Amino acid sequence: MNNRHSQPHAAVISRRSALEYAGAGFGMLAFKGLFAEETTTGDLSRAANPQAVRPPHHPPRAKRCIFIYLPGGPSQIDLLDPKPRVTQQNGKLLPFERPALFRTRTGNLFASPWKFKKHGESGIEVSELLPHISGCIDDICVIRSMVADNINHGGAALQMNTGEQAFSRPSVGAWVTYGLGSENQNLPGFVVICPNPVFQNEPLWSSSFLPASYQGTWVRDLANPIADLQSTPASLKRQRSQIATLRKLHELSRKTLPNAESLDARIASFELAYRMQVQAPEAFVIDNESDATKNLYGFGDPRTEPMGKQLLLARRLAERGVRFIQVYDSSRGNNVWDHHGGIRKRLPENCAQTDLPVAGLLKDLKSRGLLDETLVIWGGEFGRTPTAQGSDGREHHPFGFTMWLAGGGIKGGHVHGATDDYGWHAVQDQVHVHDLHATLLHLLGIDHERLTYRYSGRDFRLTDVHGRVVQEVLA
Repeated sequence: MNNRHSQPHAAVISRRSALEYAGAGFGMLAFKGLFAEETTTGDLSRAANPQAVRPPHHPPRAKRCIFIYLPGGPSQIDLLDPKPRVTQQNGKLLPFERPALFRTRTGNLFASPWKFKKHGESGIEVSELLPHISGCIDDICVIRSMVADNINHGGAALQMNTGEQAFSRPSVGAWVTYGLGSENQNLPGFVVICPNPVFQNEPLWSSSFLPASYQGTWVRDLANPIADLQSTPASLKRQRSQIATLRKLHELSRKTLPNAESLDARIASFELAYRMQVQAPEAFVIDNESDATKNLYGFGDPRTEPMGKQLLLARRLAERGVRFIQVYDSSRGNNVWDHHGGIRKRLPENCAQTDLPVAGLLKDLKSRGLLDETLVIWGGEFGRTPTAQGSDGREHHPFGFTMWLAGGGIKGGHVHGATDDYGWHAVQDQVHVHDLHATLLHLLGIDHERLTYRYSGRDFRLTDVHGRVVQEVLA
């Protein structure tokens, strides 16, 4: 029981005082928990408006990022990293030892069934499966020397999306919006467009130990992008009135309140949520786009329209100031690009569904003057083996795979790094996932070693204790 001599000398005590003094102050613990973010960070301005624009560490080359993620792992040897030696020795044994895990999971060398051709002024070789992306190759930097640390989808996808393989860490998008905020205060700073489930879902775009306001807003249904924003004019008017009343009541007593700044921050967060509810729906309406724009993304074709809608929405969000947009190809559910078998049939289908819309995004951004300030990333959690799995498939391959970047300070028409003659190991200018993340942050104006958050007694960062900025891919 609380000591009666410590109670306030007043005929009537406030509800907050009752929480503080009754029951040994147990109720006040819950109340203080509401302000955990403010007391942890000591940054009331961030709590009041988590999405407020924050100064970069250095002049940025890009203002925002669109990450096109292909879950399952696209086959680099069939798309962007041609290997004549494998074609010459098709069906023969790999002439060096494979990791123990792969000795029973993959067979002999498996030449790509598709032809490669040089494209653009840069003369970069691209597969016939990507005819539209080939037409944009002079705006693209192809990284053929990516490496990751995990051969399983779960761990590799976590590493590509969060920098950590085993347990939940904040996602790339969460780190970016925590560091920079959002250019549009009426929209989420981090949006994830993923109509069907992939892998663990939320852990890939979680804010983890960062404040919850930095978690990705998940768009699952393009017809109803953010279900929680559905409301009527009457309900919006009522909410506006409630928030205004709350603000007035707070102002009447704020001079006597010990936590006035914290309450200011909390009410400001309610007001931000209201503004999003009123103004966000317009950003998600793609029906009013011109026919010419829709055609650019492949509308009207049942193969390309699903991905086209996702990428057109990504462009609309980018031009409205959303900081980080992640687009997952989930047209067939989990592991869309996981070709352990049937690759001769399934890989052309995957490419037919995504090639034109992705090229359409690059062309659309460029025509609107947005590509120079928008970093576009394409890839999955790893690649596929140059050897066969069964008669018509390829295994997981994190030892040397391909991703590409475009726009936002990237050197277009450039190939960085290389794998060996058989496409197994990255042997020239390796780029680890941590290096990719460090480079992404650098282009957005963030020093990856300075963007930290103290949690559980230590300072965490996206790249942990690793990562280097890949200067060679910068324009």
